[in-house]
Amino acid sequence: MTRGELTDTLSTKIRLALRGEGDNGTTVRVCGVEIGGERIIVAAGPCSVETRDQTLRAAREVKEAGASMLRGGAFKPRTSPYSFQGLGEEGLKILAEARSITGLPIVTEVLSPEDVELVGRYADMLQIGARNMQNYPLLKRVGKTRTPILLKRGFSSTIEEWLSSAEYILKEGNRSVVLCERGIRTFETSTRFTLDLSAIPILKEVTPLPVMVDPSHGTGRRELVHPMSRAAIAAGADGLLVEVHPEPEKALSDGSQSLDPESFRSLIKGLRPIAQALGRYL
Repeated sequence: MTRGELTDTLSTKIRLALRGEGDNGTTVRVCGVEIGGERIIVAAGPCSVETRDQTLRAAREVKEAGASMLRGGAFKPRTSPYSFQGLGEEGLKILAEARSITGLPIVTEVLSPEDVELVGRYADMLQIGARNMQNYPLLKRVGKTRTPILLKRGFSSTIEEWLSSAEYILKEGNRSVVLCERGIRTFETSTRFTLDLSAIPILKEVTPLPVMVDPSHGTGRRELVHPMSRAAIAAGADGLLVEVHPEPEKALSDGSQSLDPESFRSLIKGLRPIAQALGRYL
């Protein structure tokens, strides 16, 4: 299917999220960090905010290594109700302290419409997680804010459904939307999900919205984060979302897919030549 045919197919349901004639793409600014421009953005940090010390250590380490933003979960949607659910507002306060120390803008997840105002008081970018990609009341609510949104792909969602979710946000007036590929559920069991890197060039054809990739959730295996990050940048991604923990083996969530600080520094070092070859930089 050609770009024109694909665009025609999508245009019956999607308007604002589609690329127009001569549209070279949009950029989204998060406290001075521009996503979608020449610079490739890396948002890094722990899956969950567990303690003040753990989060501040992670923030300092990723900042020193070259991260552009700090990621971390204060509210954690978990498959099991007995798993660690996050620290809530206390976690948001810790993230805000980490921002004041490092200068890194914060991206963190919001789970419900009722929490948008609270999370928005602390966060510089609101993440809509995979489980909430089709939570339409939440999409409409964040669409009424002017806070940039990171919209993750649902793990059983098509690209059309993903762009339709972005449309809900854009239609409410918030035009600062970044898409994040984080793996889809397939029959494969050797990885946590199947990271769909083909989605990057497809999205670049049909939408002006910036595209990031989460190789941590997309694979579930820390040894795959490096090669899949390199592949994502080579495929045209505007940024990465990477989980980094000071001591991954002690993490309360997703330790098996989290890099330690030394591995993260190695990741950034390995990405720079690829970015340079594409006329971009980290």
